[in-house]
Amino acid sequence: MADWRTFNVVILGVGFLFIFTAFTTCGNIEQTVVKSLQNDTFTGSGYHSLGIIYGVFSFSNLVAPAVVAILGPKMTMFVSGLLYSGYVAVFIEPSTWSFYLTSVLIGVGAALLWTAQGLFLVENSEAATINRNTGMFWALLQCSMLLGNLYIYLDWNGRTEIPDSSRKNIFLSMVVASVVGTLCFLVLRSSPPQEETLSEEEGVSLLSSHVVYRHRANTALQEIKADIQTILQLVKTKTILLLSPSMAYSGLELSFYSGVYGTCIGATAQFGAAAKGLIGISGIMVGVGEIVGKVDPTHQSPRRRQDSYECSFFSPGGGLFGLMCKNNRFRRTSVVFLGMVVHFVAFYLIFLNIPDDAPVVFHTVTQKSPFLTPSVPIVLLCSFLLGLGDSCFNTQLYSILGCVYMEHSTPAFAIFKFIQSVFAALAFFYSGDMMLTWQLLLMVILGFGGTLCFFMVERMYNFTAESLE
Repeated sequence: MADWRTFNVVILGVGFLFIFTAFTTCGNIEQTVVKSLQNDTFTGSGYHSLGIIYGVFSFSNLVAPAVVAILGPKMTMFVSGLLYSGYVAVFIEPSTWSFYLTSVLIGVGAALLWTAQGLFLVENSEAATINRNTGMFWALLQCSMLLGNLYIYLDWNGRTEIPDSSRKNIFLSMVVASVVGTLCFLVLRSSPPQEETLSEEEGVSLLSSHVVYRHRANTALQEIKADIQTILQLVKTKTILLLSPSMAYSGLELSFYSGVYGTCIGATAQFGAAAKGLIGISGIMVGVGEIVGKVDPTHQSPRRRQDSYECSFFSPGGGLFGLMCKNNRFRRTSVVFLGMVVHFVAFYLIFLNIPDDAPVVFHTVTQKSPFLTPSVPIVLLCSFLLGLGDSCFNTQLYSILGCVYMEHSTPAFAIFKFIQSVFAALAFFYSGDMMLTWQLLLMVILGFGGTLCFFMVERMYNFTAESLE
């Protein structure tokens, strides 16, 4: 049983590795690809597409648990994987209507995929293995930011234009990767509890499959109603209200590092023939920053779960902060403060290094000059800092929500993902029309306010090591 559960977790991680190798690479380059299309009939925007995805995703999370309960996590992930593959495939022969239609579908698919993933991971874990399994899954997932972006660098380095042949080869490869990841879900074995439940329903109750699915749907709807009521209660609490700026900031910076920054690099005229290839290397450095800074709050034992000041990285406790925390208590507020500092440093360097019109130019490269001569090392350093800071904010938001709302963690996390996704969607919609300086300033203001509010929540609950001893 244990061997099959471990097998399931590894295959789950491999499936997500392939799917998100395709999707994260697509998100990083799609506005650049759209700008390079030699197609007068195509009027789509990569920014708007990503905005639609995150907007639909935020609202689809409300109904995703019901769908997963009816179809089961394995079939739900398979269907969602097909939706991801369909979105990537659109770029082979792009048309405006299919581009936006698949944007809506993948928004729904993303909500289904992540809901099913969480359920499947829990079903295949026990108290003694949940930390190890979570670590294995996230380690595989984070590698998705490395492979696809490496391909982009190798293919685009030295190109000033992206020919149709290059675009088709790239997205054919991405579709193959996504389909392989989707097929991995068919290899997953149903968890023993599910098999026993179905056997009891079929052997004892002798219910038809139609009645069984109806029962599952009714149960899921009741659970959704209860969760929505809990969510409506939680959003009125002081804690959620104070954490909302941090959640909103995480959405803005998510949109910036995942779609806007790479586009800015590719549009910078001063990089010449190296500009397009730098998009891939930038994506790799963001991934490295995410991996180095990934804190897994679930690594804490159940009895010490409230002790938020002992942080760890994945299950083994590795990584930069892992070395810092093994012999010393590292406050959660310190991690958030570090995230704010590294982000602000990155924003300032980007402000100096990247032309102000980089996000908004479409058919041409940048016309303005930055304060400094654009430097490749500074570009890559900023990419690393963006990934590191994002990891600091997200992991500590999960940690504090898990500590404050231990009895209602699922609704609390749903509120977090909703606020984060809504603001990511809003950011993508304005990114194509707002100069870089104003985008950076908006993130600085919200990031600073969000950090202060996070400190206030931390002080309210006073989760210090001394108070728990």
